[in-house]
Amino acid sequence: MAKVLVSDPIDKSGIKILSQVATVDVNTGLSSEELAKIIGEYDALMIRSGTQVTEEVIEAATKLKIIGRAGVGVDNINVPAATRKGIVVVNSPEGNTIAAAEHSLAMMLSLSRHIPSANQSVKGEKWERKKFMGTEVYKKTLGVVGLGKIGSHVAKAAKAMGMKILAYDPFISQERAGQLGCTLVDLDLIFSESDYITLHVPKTKETANLINAEALAKMKPNARIVNCSRGGIIDEDALYEALKNEQIAGAALDVFASEPLGESKLRELGSNVILTPHLGASTAEAQVNVAVDVAEQIRDVILGLPARSAVNIPGLSPDVMEKLRPYMALAEVLGNLVAQLAGDRVKSFTIKLQGDLADSNSQPLVVAAIKGLLSKALRERVNYVNAAIEAKERGIHIIETKDASIKDYTNSIYLEATGTKGTHTVTGALLNEGEIHIIDLDGFLVNVAPNTYMLFTLHRDMPGIIGRIGSLLGNFNVNIASMQVGRKIVRGDAVMVLMIDDPLPDGILEEIISVPNVTDAYTVNLSLDNY
Repeated sequence: MAKVLVSDPIDKSGIKILSQVATVDVNTGLSSEELAKIIGEYDALMIRSGTQVTEEVIEAATKLKIIGRAGVGVDNINVPAATRKGIVVVNSPEGNTIAAAEHSLAMMLSLSRHIPSANQSVKGEKWERKKFMGTEVYKKTLGVVGLGKIGSHVAKAAKAMGMKILAYDPFISQERAGQLGCTLVDLDLIFSESDYITLHVPKTKETANLINAEALAKMKPNARIVNCSRGGIIDEDALYEALKNEQIAGAALDVFASEPLGESKLRELGSNVILTPHLGASTAEAQVNVAVDVAEQIRDVILGLPARSAVNIPGLSPDVMEKLRPYMALAEVLGNLVAQLAGDRVKSFTIKLQGDLADSNSQPLVVAAIKGLLSKALRERVNYVNAAIEAKERGIHIIETKDASIKDYTNSIYLEATGTKGTHTVTGALLNEGEIHIIDLDGFLVNVAPNTYMLFTLHRDMPGIIGRIGSLLGNFNVNIASMQVGRKIVRGDAVMVLMIDDPLPDGILEEIISVPNVTDAYTVNLSLDNY
């Protein structure tokens, strides 16, 4: 009989499900070293946030088929190490959706009616009705930043309460937003027009301190902000100043840049701020949901069935995975690249398998390409199981084709994406014993291995342009690792691909585009350590 180790506190409903197909040992509080000593006995491991599943633990796991994380994140699991060993890693991406959405709504309503402060007042034997005059949310404008599962649920509930919904999400189509009853707008309009703003985005380089002093200055005096997503999206010092000076009306925060919350001026404020200790997923139902979800997936894998929320490669044996991994990495890198070239709100995405790849099982490669397409938007939330679903929810039309007649390279993958920056194409192949190469970019033949930081320019093939761009980069202390130009005819249109060592400083892209005969320029950050 299979053996399952549960190394963090899990709701008993999950234990009950696992017990149907396996012997379950509950052993919590283990260090990574202690876990590594015993993990070789087990076929499955179920954890929450406490257990650290390191590479050493995974190397010691001689029988392990699946690691299940009862929650959303998998940052405490070495997923690449598990993937290399053929171990499926699953989580519960939707288990706390309702809990987090309801907490956001509760915070908004509590902020509107001063409920926490009024409660404390009455418990203090006071009766201060005038002091706690509230405001209705009915007919007010709610700005939703991020229309993922949680943001979408908040939007639908707020719509039912009679609110007007503005939304910002660069990866959602107008059609999908319309289905949710939202009007897609840019961030500046969210800031300037919203009576309430609720945040539902991951913390990334792009979203860190998204709500800063500049953004706060654009808001109405009656604006109220709710953040139940991630800490660090709001500049807390700037928020304090805005609240203290009555620049905005209020804020309700469940997450903070540093947790537990240490010294903070926000505690000094009155009823215009509500602070809770990261309670978004803390409902009895959510804890049951994630335990049941992950336990069912572990049960299914033990029984030889696929997992529904794998964050790596689901349901593939190690030998098949070893064969497919290089091509899946190729498809994912190309998807990431073409998404950044095409810009926000990709509407259509074509995946064409060429040469001998046309005879292979296309589904894993298509999914990998879609995962790459969405990786900048969704980060760890997109995986090989939910990629196609996430694309469908965003209104992206997926087209899959095959062409065995193309033999320039034995195996190549062509991708085409249409977004706010127009339609762009990229073709890639594995060369030099499996090295990923870009061999075509927007119809221009090139041959470059992708770099973490890349600069693409479209220009006329004229003398002096390459030198001008190189000088500009030098003036900004940007080092060029390598460069290649692709062209169709002499002095016609050309594309230049530059591998650079660091991200471009602010302002330089506009200067490059202003160079005579340069028609466009794009930067790309591929984060190649992920592949």
